[in-house]
Amino acid sequence: MKTLVFPLRDGHPNLFFLSPAEPLPEFLLEPEDAFIVKNRPVQLRCRASPATQIYFKCNGEWVNQNDHITRESLDQITGLVVREVDISVSRTQVEELFGLEDYWCQCVAWSSAGTTKSNRAYVRIAYLRKNFEQEPLGREVRLEQEVLLQCRPPEGMPAAEVDWLKNEDVIDPSQDSNFLITIDHDLIIKQARLSDTANYTCVARNVVAKRRSSTATLIVYVSGGWSSWTEWSECNARCGRGWQRRTRSCTNPAPLNGGAFCEGPPVQRVTCTTLCPVDGGWTEWAKWSACGTECTHWRSRECQAPPPINGGKHCSGSMMESKNCTEGLCARSKTLCIPHTLQSNGMGVAVYTGLVVALLLSVIMVLCVGVLAYRRRCRHLHGDITDSSSALTAAFHPGNYKPPRQDNPHPLHPSAPPDLTATAGAFRGPLFSLQQGVNDSPHKIPMTTSPLLDPLPSLKIKVYNSSTLSSLELPADMCISDGEILSLKSVGTVGRDREYPSHTLSREPGLSTSATLGNLGGRLTIPNTGVSLLVPPGTIPQGKFYEMYLIINKWDKTTLPSEGSQTVLSPVVSCGPSGMLLNRPVVLTLPHCAQLDTPTPDWTLTLKTQTHQGAWEEVLTVGEETLSSPCYLQLEEECCHVLMEQLGTYGLVGQSCPPQPACKRLQLALFAPRAPCLSLDYSLRIYCIHDTPHALKEVLDLERSLGGVLLEDPKPLLFKDSYHNLRLSIHDIPHSHWRSKLLAKYQEIPFYHIWSGSQRPLHCTFSLERGSLAVSQLTCKICVRQVEGEGQIFQLLTDIQETLPPHSPLPSGGSCLPSSQVGPYAFRLPDSIRHKICASLDAPSARGCDWRLLARSLGFDRYLNYFATKPSPTGVLLDLWEACHQGDADLVSLATALEEMGKSEVLVVMTTDGDC
Repeated sequence: MKTLVFPLRDGHPNLFFLSPAEPLPEFLLEPEDAFIVKNRPVQLRCRASPATQIYFKCNGEWVNQNDHITRESLDQITGLVVREVDISVSRTQVEELFGLEDYWCQCVAWSSAGTTKSNRAYVRIAYLRKNFEQEPLGREVRLEQEVLLQCRPPEGMPAAEVDWLKNEDVIDPSQDSNFLITIDHDLIIKQARLSDTANYTCVARNVVAKRRSSTATLIVYVSGGWSSWTEWSECNARCGRGWQRRTRSCTNPAPLNGGAFCEGPPVQRVTCTTLCPVDGGWTEWAKWSACGTECTHWRSRECQAPPPINGGKHCSGSMMESKNCTEGLCARSKTLCIPHTLQSNGMGVAVYTGLVVALLLSVIMVLCVGVLAYRRRCRHLHGDITDSSSALTAAFHPGNYKPPRQDNPHPLHPSAPPDLTATAGAFRGPLFSLQQGVNDSPHKIPMTTSPLLDPLPSLKIKVYNSSTLSSLELPADMCISDGEILSLKSVGTVGRDREYPSHTLSREPGLSTSATLGNLGGRLTIPNTGVSLLVPPGTIPQGKFYEMYLIINKWDKTTLPSEGSQTVLSPVVSCGPSGMLLNRPVVLTLPHCAQLDTPTPDWTLTLKTQTHQGAWEEVLTVGEETLSSPCYLQLEEECCHVLMEQLGTYGLVGQSCPPQPACKRLQLALFAPRAPCLSLDYSLRIYCIHDTPHALKEVLDLERSLGGVLLEDPKPLLFKDSYHNLRLSIHDIPHSHWRSKLLAKYQEIPFYHIWSGSQRPLHCTFSLERGSLAVSQLTCKICVRQVEGEGQIFQLLTDIQETLPPHSPLPSGGSCLPSSQVGPYAFRLPDSIRHKICASLDAPSARGCDWRLLARSLGFDRYLNYFATKPSPTGVLLDLWEACHQGDADLVSLATALEEMGKSEVLVVMTTDGDC
């Protein structure tokens, strides 16, 4: 079919089609998208062949023919006509378009075979806003850390292209693989190098303009590392206690670009002891011996006061001393003592006199020997005494007893108790008192009767035992048989082996409360501990009254309920009297320190009770309750409520539930002396305790007695069951004025001590020493963290010369509540409303709108079978609600639950009779 073109009407072509003679037009060049920059118009161009006519249509309307610039040529190869047309689009034309669609133009070409349309070309106004949506921020990062610098370019048309500049040089990731530019235009430095310390700028540009972000300065720092310790130096004291030291330097590597200085001291000191030589010293002289046959007597002393040790000098001087005992009336000869007056006479007189004297002496000596032999036979004494320190050998075994000197008030040495199995007696014969040494001389110096042999005074016999000492006073003239002495030895153990365990509970001030309760019930609360006991109305039989108590057992006076890998999570609480008859369950509220906000269960929680014999038994495990379970445990984030019908001693324990390790909530409390510091020494104590009100109260009371004050609110810490210790260290001490006495880099509290709870309270002390008394300001930083876990930092600034004001945070757990409330005043819900709610919900409902729906609304539906076994399930639910809301005094939660259940008649009663 051919196409006939007639003159234009209204500027547009009139077309009539005849029989075909040519192919359809084919576009050799189609119009392309364009942007109007500022006020400059854009040119659109298209080319087609074969084409008899070619025009533009913009936004569905033909462009005036006069606005077209047409060019015609002939294809040299095909011989077909090629037509090309241009139009100009101005900013005004684009801005006059209203609607959601962008301004577009399309080229239409005709030939004798028909028409062909090109693709649409969109014309938009180009722009680039000034402000970046997000600019990069400067950072300080450690060496080899990954760095992310974010950049969001300004909004623009067309979308801006982004380049990153490092110190005004364009970053090319293809040249440096350590850089990466993401599709969101962020710059990632995979491992920060020292050379990456620079100024970074994000540059955005399009056809309109180019924008620069603010410059972000990146500093790559290197934290210092210690070199190896040097060898220990020699002890600086030649005698006695001294010091050894070793050093290290913060050069492996040295801190760079503001990196942290090495933690810990550069010098370590340990005590050392060098044994000092001790010179020997003489004891006092012993008493003189009896006058001997050679007109002399003797006395001795020992080099034992003190004995020479560690190379000390031996005593100088004589060990024995002798002198004439007749004051010169006789002279020493080989056989006799001859007076000097006789020696001056003639020889005959001397001879006769000597013979007479010799005869008399012989007779006297024979008589003495006979008397001695008679006495020895009577007393059955058959042994010689060879130890000079055993003057009373007849009464005690040799070597066990030394005669008391007059200046020694302690006749018995505490390390050598006397042997009481020997019979005491008096010995009047000669004694040998000189000990020669290992090889005794056969010649012993005799001693006659002396004051040493007088009857013993009242003797204090000490009966020794492995654990205790008992004393008995015995008269010297009392005869004691071996059997009697053995019975005396057992006196020290009388009564000690009959110690029976006492089950009497100690009621410490601030850790106990009591009240007389009857059928109306009541509530016992130990202030500032989070521990309470709710006794609902009707629990105690009508007409009976009991003195009920609530006690927190001190850790050092009770056995812990944990075993194996279990950990104690709550205080151990006793409520009683045990064995009393209860008509309905009571509610015991215990604070706990288990972290429960994780999406998966990390804990296996167990409630335990203590028997009268002191052993711990499992009551229930949360999530494993059965119909035989005697209790119900309602868990909250910081406490638990136990419904029970048997009073006694209870505690909550837990252990990790694999595969996730559980976490305990701890508190870190920092204390310092409250009074002004008057010495150079100063100490800081930091406690690691359970995150419960009772644990904090216990530490506050302890520090109050020690004169300490809490410096700031305790900081929380999650302690994970990972077998890693808790590490404490002190930093940033002004070394010009203060010195830490801590020799190690840090202190650690073993994991097991914290997890088991066997040691309370746990704390570490940092001992400091100031340079002079004029230093009053102390600034430092204390870091506490679990190895490979979480941590906290204390920033300390204090004046140690001032009296620190007390800082006592008010713990949770109802510190404003009275310790005991009796009767209706203890309950938020009036008794009349309680009865009407129970009457409305106790009966089962076919639609399920009964006590079970109330349990689900209040969050008490973990084990409904427990409530189903009670005469009034609703009443037990309301008791539990009272315990859970003892501090807020708010009925809104209960009213909301009843409203959702559609119990409007009960709401009317609550509005009328209650205080909703």
